[in-house]
Amino acid sequence: MSHRVGIFDIFVFERLPSTQHYLVDALKDKRIAAPAVVLCKAQTDGIGSRENRWEGVDGNFFASIAVPLILLPEDLPLASASIYFSFLMKKVLQKESEDLWLKWPNDFYTGSKKAGGTITQKVGNTLVCGMGINLKTAPEPYGALQVKREAQEVLEMYIEVLSHFPKWKQVFSEYRVEFEKSKGYSVHIENRRKSLENAQLCEDGSLLIEGKKVYSSR
Repeated sequence: MSHRVGIFDIFVFERLPSTQHYLVDALKDKRIAAPAVVLCKAQTDGIGSRENRWEGVDGNFFASIAVPLILLPEDLPLASASIYFSFLMKKVLQKESEDLWLKWPNDFYTGSKKAGGTITQKVGNTLVCGMGINLKTAPEPYGALQVKREAQEVLEMYIEVLSHFPKWKQVFSEYRVEFEKSKGYSVHIENRRKSLENAQLCEDGSLLIEGKKVYSSR
């Protein structure tokens, strides 16, 4: 099933192994042209961080979004695109789930539990952003946002916000305040876990940790 929201073609499936794999292959085969979104109700072999799988059942959010690079804000550092896409979704959902926040660089948290994440990759002149969020249910030790809206409604709300393509500077100014919550956590950098307690957030979305500048690898 497909329809259009603004400039985005939306393709909705009952079940896919991975929205990210499907959309990337469709772009390469020219079956789909950006800007476009692939949404599925259940995902069986999704892509998570550090090559982990992110699976889920009906009711949660599984989507991948393809945006031509030319449409993205000129000031957006592509290495920090996951922060940009994730924080815009956080703003969409924060009225539905007050405990929702974004851990650097791309993990959705509810309270102290991870509830989803974002992964980005460049495909030719297109940026593909895959996003998985536990809207309603989650296995332990993960969290769920308990959002009453359905995934397709959430997607259309998100596309409406994304279509304005706010400047990176605007998004970053808001995220900078929220980054303080990340300091109680750690991240994997070069296959090693690093505490964020003393990390400094730079203007381009990277971190300064132990004197070394680190960008999101996703």
